[in-house]
Order: sequence, then structure tokens, then C-alpha cells
Amino acid sequence: MSEDRRSTLVVRAPNWVGDLVMATPVLEAAARDERFRDVRLLVRKHLAPLLADAPWFDHVETLASSKEEVGRYRELKPDAVLLLTNSFGAALRAWRARVPMRAGSALSSRRLLLTHAFAPPTRAGRRVPVPTAHLHRDCAGLVGIHLDSLHPRLYVREALEAQVADELVSAGLERGEPYVLCAPGAAFGAAKLWPPERFAETLDHLHRTRGWRAVVSGGPGEEPLMRAVAEACAHDALDLSEAPRDLERLKAVVKGCELLLVGDSGPRWVAAAFDVPCVSLMGPNFPELTASSLEHARIVRVEGLACSPCIQRTCPLGHHRCMNDLPAGDAIAACEELLDAPA
Repeated sequence: MSEDRRSTLVVRAPNWVGDLVMATPVLEAAARDERFRDVRLLVRKHLAPLLADAPWFDHVETLASSKEEVGRYRELKPDAVLLLTNSFGAALRAWRARVPMRAGSALSSRRLLLTHAFAPPTRAGRRVPVPTAHLHRDCAGLVGIHLDSLHPRLYVREALEAQVADELVSAGLERGEPYVLCAPGAAFGAAKLWPPERFAETLDHLHRTRGWRAVVSGGPGEEPLMRAVAEACAHDALDLSEAPRDLERLKAVVKGCELLLVGDSGPRWVAAAFDVPCVSLMGPNFPELTASSLEHARIVRVEGLACSPCIQRTCPLGHHRCMNDLPAGDAIAACEELLDAPA
């Protein structure tokens, strides 16, 4: 396809926080690619604040829901769409809108809906898990976008950093007091949750040895879990369940912390984007899927379980061993190793 025919490009961004952050190298490269006359980055409305303050944010278009997608394609009349979300529905909607060039992964049985597809490797008929950031890169290559780096990058304005610092003081943190941020929730489902008392044991260790106070935050609906972690701490952990919280504030509070202690969820990638040390507790997921930007991260998981990884939202066997068998001592050791490692 000639450059002239694909001079207007729409990039359909992923729908999960972590996947969206991992896609930022592609989004930035697309927005700056001079081969395209116009580039629109389609992002779910509730996720757009994560990309706010980026120098390419003027390319972002928001979607309230997938129901709007076909109509938006017809309004924008793109010559090509790059699908960074792997769902069948995303490909179907681009096909229904008759976008001439439809590029993306061949996952989710959607190969026939795409004009240009990248097929991830398989072994014995099953997909070989490869890092999501690598999958984004390979899909971007279908429309001629080439990346210099896979490292994610987010942006936050100084005024918001100052505002969030003031809000932390109002919540009880001393001005300039170092803190370790804990995000114990997981939008994916209960299978990714680690027991609150083990988060607390790890946070108490960091307070005792490093002098860092725990700040516990999370997304909508995670307030009971946040309170459970803070209440289980022996030291005076700061619970943000009653404080203002959103994705823009999340960027600022992550950027300002000494370390992020988190499950296998989106805030881990916010830490990666700001080069903040991060220890992530992983249960039912393939570690290979997120094996990128690990310079400042340690992944802690139970090895050798026959049932893991299952990629299920709740434990199908009921025992949840991939998280329940993970001791706080392993997380503490990972924190110490990471913090004592040479810069």
C-alpha cells in the first residue's frame, strides 16, 4: 500500500492500564511519524488521563465505549488503523467501518478481519508467551513504524506534582517525608490479590529498616482492601481510601515514591515509565508477557505450581496457591535486593 493511501492513521490503544503504558512507545512514534498526514490515537475515555501532559497528547481521541468505535472510524475516515488491542471485537469494528488497511495481531481468531497481521509464535499449536511490549512493536511494524526503544514513558506537569504533594500532606504525610507506595488491588480479578497482612509485613519491614512510611492507594472499589492493608500495618501507614484518587494523581504519587509495592497490575507500569523501583507480586500470569522494562523491577512469584499460570480471574481450583503460598519474606528479599543493587 502506498504512503499516500495510508497517510491518515488511527491507532486503537489497549484497554488495560498496564498495556496502555507499554504501548506508549508506539503511540509516541506514531504521533511523530511524518509519513502520515494525520494521526489519531483512540483511547478509552477513562484511560486518557494516563496520557495527559505528553507532548503528543493533542493526537488523543477518546471513546466512551466500544459502541462508538465504528462511528468514530467513519467520521475520521482513516486510510489505516493499527490495532494494539488484541480483541476480536476491535478487529470486527474496524472491518465494519471498512477501514482500507487493518493491521494488528492475528490473536483471538481475527486473522480474516485484518488486511495486515502479525502472528505470534506458537509451539505444539499453542501460543508462545512473548512480552506485550514486543507484540506492540511487531504490530507497529506492519504500518512501517519502527521504535528506537520499548521503554514506556509517561508525563506529569509540575503543578499537578505540587498539588498531589499538598494532598499527601493534608492526608497526614510530613512535607518531604519519604514513602513507599503500596497498590494492593487488581482490576483483573481476585486471582491476582495477595493477602493484606503480607503487604503489611513487607511495608513494616521497609519502615523499620529504611524509615519509609507506607502510603496505600488503589482504584475505584478497592477502598476496603486499601483499609485492610493500612490497618494491618504495625506502623502508622497512610490510607488514601478517602483521599482524591485518579489516574493523573496516580502518576504523580508513583513518581514521588521511593519504591512501589504492587501486585501484577497497572501501577507497576506507571513505575516503569518513571524509572521508580518496583516489586511486583505475580500469581496466575505468564511472567514472559510482562518481561520488559525490568531494570528497576523485581517480580516475585511461586515457582513450580502445576496449575500456574492459569490466566483466570478467580482461582478455578479454589486454593489460590499462586498467591497464598507466596511469603512476605520473598517480597522483602526482593525489595532489599533491588534497593541495594548498583544504580
